[in-house]
Amino acid sequence: MSKKKNKVKFSRIQSKLMLYIWICIVPVIILFGFAIARLFAYYQDYDLLVRNITSANKYNMSFKDNMDEMMYRIIIGNANWTNPEEKLLNEDPKALIIEAREHFIELKSKTGEESVRSDLDALLKLLGILDERVDDILANVEEGGHYDENMEMLDMNIRTLTSLIQEDIQKYIYDEAEYMEILRRDVGKSLITSVRLLIIFLVLIIAVIFFFSRRLSRRITEPITELCDMTEKFAGGDFTVSYHTNSNDEMQTLAESFNSMVQEIKQLIDGIHREQKNARDAEMRLLQEQINPHFLYNTLDAIVWMTEAGEKQKAIQVVQELSSFFRISLSKGKSEITIKDEKEHVKNYLEIQRYRYQDILDYEIDFDEEILDYHIQKLTLQPIVENALYHGIKNKRGGGCIKVSGRQESNDIVFTIEDNGIGMNEEGLERLRKLISGELVTEELVSDEHRGFGMANVEQRLEVHYGREYGITVESTYGEGTTVTVRIPKT
Repeated sequence: MSKKKNKVKFSRIQSKLMLYIWICIVPVIILFGFAIARLFAYYQDYDLLVRNITSANKYNMSFKDNMDEMMYRIIIGNANWTNPEEKLLNEDPKALIIEAREHFIELKSKTGEESVRSDLDALLKLLGILDERVDDILANVEEGGHYDENMEMLDMNIRTLTSLIQEDIQKYIYDEAEYMEILRRDVGKSLITSVRLLIIFLVLIIAVIFFFSRRLSRRITEPITELCDMTEKFAGGDFTVSYHTNSNDEMQTLAESFNSMVQEIKQLIDGIHREQKNARDAEMRLLQEQINPHFLYNTLDAIVWMTEAGEKQKAIQVVQELSSFFRISLSKGKSEITIKDEKEHVKNYLEIQRYRYQDILDYEIDFDEEILDYHIQKLTLQPIVENALYHGIKNKRGGGCIKVSGRQESNDIVFTIEDNGIGMNEEGLERLRKLISGELVTEELVSDEHRGFGMANVEQRLEVHYGREYGITVESTYGEGTTVTVRIPKT
């Protein structure tokens, strides 16, 4: 019953808020819509006038000269009017008159001003008379002779008519420009009126908003402010806070939800602390398990053989390398070591293995000096080097070489582990990539643990500590070798 009442209360307040918002917004929308419609109508009229004036001005600039020149050329015979096959292009006065008539008829259909229509009527009448006089001259030209008569008609009729037509076009342009000025003044007045109305409406809206905000502030903002204070205490780590209100509305629901959230988050954080502790313990155990016990046993056996064979100096060297190897592996429980120590760790491992596989193993280590003081998750490179040895070099007939390098790239550090071992085909490479990325299920992971489990573990640890943009990439060609790239940030 209480929850149902809260929902009704919330719906009622929400409806009032929406009503107040629409009371403020609708007048503004109407005002802006009216202003935009008026401005758009003025724009259309203004655009039409500009286009009409521009198109008429084209005839004002060229019609008389083109017509006079064309008729003169026809009369003197340059236009070859009597021979259609040799007639020059653009030497048809009839087409020019028809084009002009059609254009000004179209302009007449677009205007509603009586004075402008009168200008166009007079202009069209002159074009009709000009058409008749042109017909007279063309008839004389086709008949032959009549040169003097045609020249007289050109001077007295054609040029006079084209001058009158040009004057009428200029008058039309002047009347349209005058109407454009009237339209400009109307637009200015309309704009001033719209701005005044907008200011009035804005003042009224501000007054309405102020009135209703004062009315609703105590009912809404004060409980929310109290809840915000509780939230700040909670964000500061105080999990004992709780919020209570005497109001029987949506704030009661918020108070109950807040108190419930505080308790749930407190329980979650306690659980996370326990999980983090367990994860750290599990990670340390996993790091220790990365040290292959067979490597230790085989190394100890090798030391025994060297001792029995009288190679005490070699045995001492291997013991020293093994001691340094495990010292760095343990690192007093620290999860991060310097790159210098990681380099030494890889060198210890390869030196020990070279005593065992001296006939097939060679190596190179090349790290830039400026990266040695940065930090790296320990046991990052050794599992990859181990993988290169056991699944690359040992499976290749003849000797092989492992090259380990480290360099700086912008804000990252990039390590490359290359071997010229047997390499992998596409299927094997894809399976290893899936194993590293965690796409294989647990059963497949267990079955492949001797081929890439250590690399998968390295990838997971790098992703957890540095983010998904860092980690391992693998490239391999069967019969040529494998290249593994490790990217970490400079830390």
